[in-house]
Amino acid sequence: MTERWIEPLGLLEGPAAASSLRAGLALPLQGGPLAFPLVRLIEDGAERALLPVAAIPEDWQGLLPPLTRPLPPFAGIVPRRPGRPLVMGIVNVTPDSFSDAGQTAEAAAAIARGHALLEAGADILDIGGESTRPGADPVAPGAEIRRVLPVVRDLARAAPVSVDTRHAATMRAALEAGAAIVNDVTALRHDAEAPGVVRDAGTPAVLMHMPGTEPRTMQAEAHYEDVVLEVARFLRGRVEALERLGIPRARIALDPGIGFGKTMEHNLALLERLPLLAGLGCPILMGLSRKRFLGRIAGIPEAGRRMVPSVAGALFAASRGAAILRVHDVAETVQALALWQAAATGTPPEAVPP
Repeated sequence: MTERWIEPLGLLEGPAAASSLRAGLALPLQGGPLAFPLVRLIEDGAERALLPVAAIPEDWQGLLPPLTRPLPPFAGIVPRRPGRPLVMGIVNVTPDSFSDAGQTAEAAAAIARGHALLEAGADILDIGGESTRPGADPVAPGAEIRRVLPVVRDLARAAPVSVDTRHAATMRAALEAGAAIVNDVTALRHDAEAPGVVRDAGTPAVLMHMPGTEPRTMQAEAHYEDVVLEVARFLRGRVEALERLGIPRARIALDPGIGFGKTMEHNLALLERLPLLAGLGCPILMGLSRKRFLGRIAGIPEAGRRMVPSVAGALFAASRGAAILRVHDVAETVQALALWQAAATGTPPEAVPP
């Protein structure tokens, strides 16, 4: 069977996007505000043509609706400022987090951090009790549940909460405690019961690409011919498999898994070609905050000091169509997004807190 993809190119924003859309020279990326005037047609893994959108052949037109139609708000969450990506603040309830050296391993500290992130402008809080950095020791579901449940119970009263776990038991307990989203780095593959938990709860889920299901060994599997196409194929396969199990596409967001079984070159390719994933018809989540490859680029070995490249990466991802940004540095990301949005549209935002 022939495999085809349409990859949007030359993304436009602000007045340039609006005028190009009116003139029929561009198409909206997932409903806008970004627009694309050019496309790359990919067939069986090879580029077949580079064309303006008006010249897309009729037999390729069926691939356009998932790329262009507006998406409903993920999990019903509307950004605090219209037109910007959702900002997901990270709350690690782990003693071995790569980014903060376990500063919020205790429930009270994690709860305080969550409330501070909401004050800073976070739309969602992502709470995790197991480190998924390369080489991290696994955490049994019982221990993970004891870590995250007090934090979920408290913060779910204040904001939408996502539980970052690959264990069905933890998903079930966190959802019962008030969590609204499941975020699984293994795309609901690690635990055979996980898809059923998500389906039966009717909860939205974030599916991430990772080679295999074990973070300790994922970097040894970082081998791809075309990392972007291979990630896209994997995510498409997971969406289709979960649809067959009763989880509708409208409840799914997709994460290309920056740093999870990827080299620096793989990470950069996924960032640059992120619009290709929009063809799957789901919102795209980008999680690159404080990752090692940013430190290599910026010359910053300490994860906790990588705020500037993290914000720069988040802005670039937003400019490539990311709908959700998973970040540690919420205040700085929100401020940068406000400037980006104002500059892109030529319209100053209201001078009010986020």
